[in-house]
Amino acid sequence: MDFFQSQGSLTTIEWVLRAVVSFFFLVIVAKIIGQRAISQLRLLDFVIALVIGNIIAHPLSDEELGLKGSIITTVVLVILYIIGVFSMLKFPWFRNFVNHEPIPVIKNGEVIYKGLLHARISIDVLLEELRKDKIEDIKKVALAYWEAEGKLSIFLDPKYEPITPETLNIEVKSFDMPRTIIKEGKIIAQELTNIQKDKEWLVSNLKRLYQTEVEKVLLATIDKTEKLNVFLFK
Repeated sequence: MDFFQSQGSLTTIEWVLRAVVSFFFLVIVAKIIGQRAISQLRLLDFVIALVIGNIIAHPLSDEELGLKGSIITTVVLVILYIIGVFSMLKFPWFRNFVNHEPIPVIKNGEVIYKGLLHARISIDVLLEELRKDKIEDIKKVALAYWEAEGKLSIFLDPKYEPITPETLNIEVKSFDMPRTIIKEGKIIAQELTNIQKDKEWLVSNLKRLYQTEVEKVLLATIDKTEKLNVFLFK
């Protein structure tokens, strides 16, 4: 166990052992502190980002440290990370260990206190997450889960769901993403070709509809009905 102690130099095997021990130690630490503490990063992503950042930073800031140990350690950690990702896909028990199952924290308008304790979040955090989704009343929530990535998934009671055209059996047009044909005063020729238009057509319509020139346009888009929307530099 000499690789645990401070030494003048380490062998390649000792560097590898240090990397393996550090990786699993940080996985356990991250698991203990909870998902809220590491924001929206998945547990393995958090561990690998934290460790590699520190490993690379030390030899860059300390002239007495060589790069050999950092490179070996980084390679080992990347391999462990890849193994961990594939293990999550193949082994459900490992996936459940690393990323816990969704935790119910609200059901039928009532807060599940045990769920808050399990998720390690306070009632203030729960209310904050509800406000982010513009939900002012817990009673409107049919079900809410605290997800492994540190987010709240909310399902409103059907009677509080917003009315949509489908609810009223209203037929609507299919969605169409407008194409950007001018960006920061420059024409995007490929997009004009895609809609079977040319530069002369665009220049003519800019003058006719907006009394402006291409160089003065910050952004211009066109939809499938050939409606031209123009935003000028201001």
